[in-house]
Amino acid sequence: MFAYLEGRVTEKRQDEMVLDVGGVGFLISATPQTMSRMPGGESKCRVYTKLVVKEDAWDLYGFASKEEQEMFEKLTAVSGVGPKTALGVLAALPVRDLALAIVTGDLKAIKSAPGIGPKTAQRILLELKDKVSDEELVGEYAVGGAAPAAPASGGLSDAMAALMALGYTQGEAAGALNKVKDQSDKTEELIRLALRAMSQA
Repeated sequence: MFAYLEGRVTEKRQDEMVLDVGGVGFLISATPQTMSRMPGGESKCRVYTKLVVKEDAWDLYGFASKEEQEMFEKLTAVSGVGPKTALGVLAALPVRDLALAIVTGDLKAIKSAPGIGPKTAQRILLELKDKVSDEELVGEYAVGGAAPAAPASGGLSDAMAALMALGYTQGEAAGALNKVKDQSDKTEELIRLALRAMSQA
């Protein structure tokens, strides 16, 4: 129903905010990552949204990036994962980390999210393994289409592209980069470390 809303954030609470759009205040549930990226005061921002209609309520969920919104929709399509659980997963694992965990089959990382047991974690891995996009793997973009939120994401993105150009699959490249992503933020170094990790596997 709503692809996104643009307005001013007038209130922030632990896991929800009020977005004033033309004098109408929308109560929106969101992850801490999204909340931290929302400006206050008179600054306008865009919030990507997903409306979940139940018998007794209409709940609006908001995201700072389209990638986070799309990952939320993928998670809620998994059997046994409701919107609040999906939001909890995204709060524990930002999109890039979750995407890497799915592609590399990191069950432990998925289970670390609140409300996710072994069976649900297995279903997430099984049902979403082939549905992770390149954009989700290389990181989210800031509100309004600005530069990548994390300085390292540019190097990681370039390293991913380079490894795939060398013939490695998305899963192989993502798995190797996941192992070495904390060791450097430079593209060339990440490629070298990833290649070494794959050669030792």
